[in-house]
Amino acid sequence: MATLAVAAPEGVREDRRMSELHYLTATEMARLVRTRQVSAVELLQAHLDRIEQANPQVNAIVTLAAEQALDAAKAADAAEPAGPLHGVPVAHKDLADTAGIRTTYGSPLYAGHVPDQDALVVRRLKEAGAVSLGKTNTPEFGTGSHTVNEVFGVTRNPYDLSRSAGGSSGGAAAALACGMTPLADGSDMGGSLRNPASFCNVVGLRPTPGRVPSPSEIAAWYTLSVPGPMARTVDDLTLMMSVISGFDRRSPYAIREPFTPDPEEGVAGLRVAWSPDLGGLPVDAATAAVTATAPAVLERLGARVEQVELDLSDADDAFRTYRAWFYALAYGDLDGLGANTAWNVEQGRTVTGADLARAERARSRLYQRMAAFFDDHDVLIAPVSQVPPFPVEDPYVREINGIELPDYLTWMRSAYWVSVLHAPAASVPAGFTPEGLPVGVQIVGAPFEDARVLRVARAFEQATGHGLRRPPL
Repeated sequence: MATLAVAAPEGVREDRRMSELHYLTATEMARLVRTRQVSAVELLQAHLDRIEQANPQVNAIVTLAAEQALDAAKAADAAEPAGPLHGVPVAHKDLADTAGIRTTYGSPLYAGHVPDQDALVVRRLKEAGAVSLGKTNTPEFGTGSHTVNEVFGVTRNPYDLSRSAGGSSGGAAAALACGMTPLADGSDMGGSLRNPASFCNVVGLRPTPGRVPSPSEIAAWYTLSVPGPMARTVDDLTLMMSVISGFDRRSPYAIREPFTPDPEEGVAGLRVAWSPDLGGLPVDAATAAVTATAPAVLERLGARVEQVELDLSDADDAFRTYRAWFYALAYGDLDGLGANTAWNVEQGRTVTGADLARAERARSRLYQRMAAFFDDHDVLIAPVSQVPPFPVEDPYVREINGIELPDYLTWMRSAYWVSVLHAPAASVPAGFTPEGLPVGVQIVGAPFEDARVLRVARAFEQATGHGLRRPPL
């Protein structure tokens, strides 16, 4: 990987440039650039230095656009600060098209692909003044919650290089944790944004479908997969949401109302439902021990916490059917797909109209049950993942608590069952296993209550401080 050497601007102290800038929050970086206490070039160089130092160990940034980033940083320094992310670096998942920057989708079929247009999320970040650093690793077409592909290899967990960083936004999560970027876009179909956030001790939000539009010429009405923000703090998530959300008529279910942060702070008086296993799922003992501490945190903050028994079983068939249908639709015409993607396509080719009808009925029943549930509860908290980060050589989790799992999707049920709910869900650091592996808690809100989810996530984050623990790199 090549990085670009940029001399420190005249009068800038080397120790500040090298040691502190890359771990500031995006909110603070934006303030420093806006008030011209730090230049955008200086900020960029701090991140390029950190990428050079940490990326060879974790393999998170797979296409570095250093020259383009330097041009953008210089332009930011020459202009009057305008957008809320003026001069702030950001990295893009390698599923998001970036004009003039290689975008492979993690597939050898697109190893040399360079789009001529930006995806909507990328364009909105640039319009807000952000400086694009490059692309973060993802499995082929985002398939699976372990970030490995034949183009760039595997992304390793910064807290333990022998462990997975999760996926499919694993490159984004690892880059954030290491201080290689303060913000990153991700996407989430079955946990692809929440799972790596949990594995890498960062934060991520799966927004309500339509909150961050994702125009498509293939599956415009498909609501299981959504783009979303990833960061190191909830305040930075909120800042990024203010930039990437908003109506776009090219998405048929885009939400017209603008996203606005919850004016309330804290969780005092909120009705919180706690589910340790989302209705009977096996949860690794170490993960269960960490996430079990979450209810007491919220109770100390004044929330009314109630352990609940859930039945989300309808979500399984609904998710698998719609996912398979989508893979056949999106990738069925491609030859030379990797094993996981090809398996999903083959599953999709067997889906019938009767299967889709059954899945739609199941999802509709579940949606109505959960609508009634959220009449009595403000948020639901649960484990993000059923396991802590697993060995990086394993393609997926094959067993939990001695229970063998039939395929590579099954271990992700705690995340993908929530995807079916059409609800916002945030992953927030909840603590560490005795081996020092990160574990996240999932905060789920009623559909369209993204701001409330972030409010609860922020209160939990500030009360615990787990996200302040940096990886040993």
